[in-house]
Amino acid sequence: MSITGRPTDQRPNLVDIEEFFADPKFANPSISPDGTRIAYLAPHRGRRNVWVRGIDQTHDDAVPVTADTRRGITTYHWTDDPRWLLYLQDTDGNEDWHLYRVDLDDPGSASVDLTPMDPGSRVVGAEALPSIPGSVLVAMNRRPMFFDTFLIEVATGATTLHREQDDPTAAVLLNRGGEPAFQTSLAADGAVEISAIDAATEHTRVLRRLGGAEHPVGVQPQEVTADGKGLLVGSYQDGDNLRLIRIDHETGAETVVAAVDGHDLDISGTMLPGVLPPPIYTHRRTGEILAVRFVGERPHIEVLDQDFAEIHTRLQKLSDGVLGTLSSDNSGQRWIATFVHDRDPGVTWLYDHGTGEARLLFRAHPDRDPNTLSPMASVTVPARDGLPLPSFLTLPIGVEPRNLPLVLVVHGGPWYYDEWGYSSDAQFLANRGYAVLQVNFRGSLGYGRRHVTAAIGEFARAMHDDLIDAVDWAVAEGYADPDRIGIYGGSYGGYAALLGAALTPDRFAAAVDYVGISDLANFLRTLPPFTRAFNVNNWYRYVGDPEIPEQEADMLSRSPITMVDRMNTPLLVAQGANDVRVVQAESDNIVTRLRERGIPVEYLIADDEGHGFENPENRILLYRAIEKHFARHLGGRVAE
Repeated sequence: MSITGRPTDQRPNLVDIEEFFADPKFANPSISPDGTRIAYLAPHRGRRNVWVRGIDQTHDDAVPVTADTRRGITTYHWTDDPRWLLYLQDTDGNEDWHLYRVDLDDPGSASVDLTPMDPGSRVVGAEALPSIPGSVLVAMNRRPMFFDTFLIEVATGATTLHREQDDPTAAVLLNRGGEPAFQTSLAADGAVEISAIDAATEHTRVLRRLGGAEHPVGVQPQEVTADGKGLLVGSYQDGDNLRLIRIDHETGAETVVAAVDGHDLDISGTMLPGVLPPPIYTHRRTGEILAVRFVGERPHIEVLDQDFAEIHTRLQKLSDGVLGTLSSDNSGQRWIATFVHDRDPGVTWLYDHGTGEARLLFRAHPDRDPNTLSPMASVTVPARDGLPLPSFLTLPIGVEPRNLPLVLVVHGGPWYYDEWGYSSDAQFLANRGYAVLQVNFRGSLGYGRRHVTAAIGEFARAMHDDLIDAVDWAVAEGYADPDRIGIYGGSYGGYAALLGAALTPDRFAAAVDYVGISDLANFLRTLPPFTRAFNVNNWYRYVGDPEIPEQEADMLSRSPITMVDRMNTPLLVAQGANDVRVVQAESDNIVTRLRERGIPVEYLIADDEGHGFENPENRILLYRAIEKHFARHLGGRVAE
């Protein structure tokens, strides 16, 4: 038996890259408000598109209601009118999101752009307004620096200004009637101020100030309670772990709604609402809280609603994974649940609470045997200064887990975090024979206030040391061959890979930089202009402001572009030409400088991609290159 309890007498066959990185057969399911239909994403015309079918029908009966051939769809919304469905789409990864309408009565007709805007503007949120049937509230920046809220009549596309924004750092939070209830904004010192808005006068009254540095991606979540009298936010209060608290509109009093000792509220779902599991599960019709999600060795669901407790118990029996996304009809009787799992992602069930019956709807990858994939194990690595580093180790099955080639996979952000669940990167690399280590280095969210704020001033310093300490741990534990270590990551993870090649070239035999930062100052200067007001508690606080000369000099000293002379590690670089977060120059410049020195660099540029490769053919091209790159330098398996 292996360390993870899996048999080692049979090495699995190599899974085709096309199978690993093609779009899932089924994804992102939800039920219609009236409980009669199911929508989900599935391939159509070579891209992810939205399909709709009756609640008792199969995929053979389903109808594709979108027909995008340029880029796959990720986010869609039901409306309160059974005729219309909405979805978001950008152009080739440029993140200029528009909201489109689909006619379910005539799915063959062309979709309608409800939000025509100039380039550089985007939709950042769309939600129904129960008090005005047939409409949605949409936040978008028709004025480049301000995200105003508009009311759109879905059937006609008629658009009216609902709420104009006068502070680029402020967010006005509306109650279920569409009326302003709370405001959050950044004070000059970086603190997050939470204010009540008086319904009659619209005057604001500060209720609470939260420290900004421990909220580098903002205070998350921010949801007005169903009764409109409170605001739900994530707060550390006087402790180290993120809790869900309620702030009273009248008194400002704080009440703990949900807290789990030693665990943070899981806010990862706020980064892609409707697609990732939410921090707060709510009743579709009433908006009341059902359950709250927390970070752990496996995600933990804290159930708050007594009626939902029975439903959750029934759902838990359907899978040995953890509840992921969840949708119900307005009555709360029919539920569609997905489950987070390390080897079998996207398993989706339909549960009818009225009858107690449950039916498996689909698996994201129905042709893949979970038993041929590797379990993900939670491990804790000690940093050299004693800070615990929660990490995840995925080992190839069928081989003795000792002295293996290892790939250190570094997450992006850096204010993101790795969690237990399915990782296509980890499974692909493990299938090729590599041990895979994912480390929640300091600065990662999800593991307490101390953990995230320990990264202040530590780019290219202790944050990098954490990664090296994790590699040393894997070597000391006998998992990894010290001469066959690779590093790979995207965005901040790409920056970390470049640093690995520059600061510790003796540790890494190969590196992969995927849409990574090479010049911290240039990176910040080229971010979209409307993002800059929000940098005070993340990039400026943790790294520096490039407009301050001494800080710019320090940033350059911690940028791979100034360390080129120290790099000798074989490198693969991948970049989307339309990336608005990490612009193409970040990759162009480091590749040019290294090639001038004669360092081998393979460079992939996708003209129809942005901050990450979405189109299947580009993902397949990328991972074929990664497979060959690591096989050449680390000795893993490669498909012929």
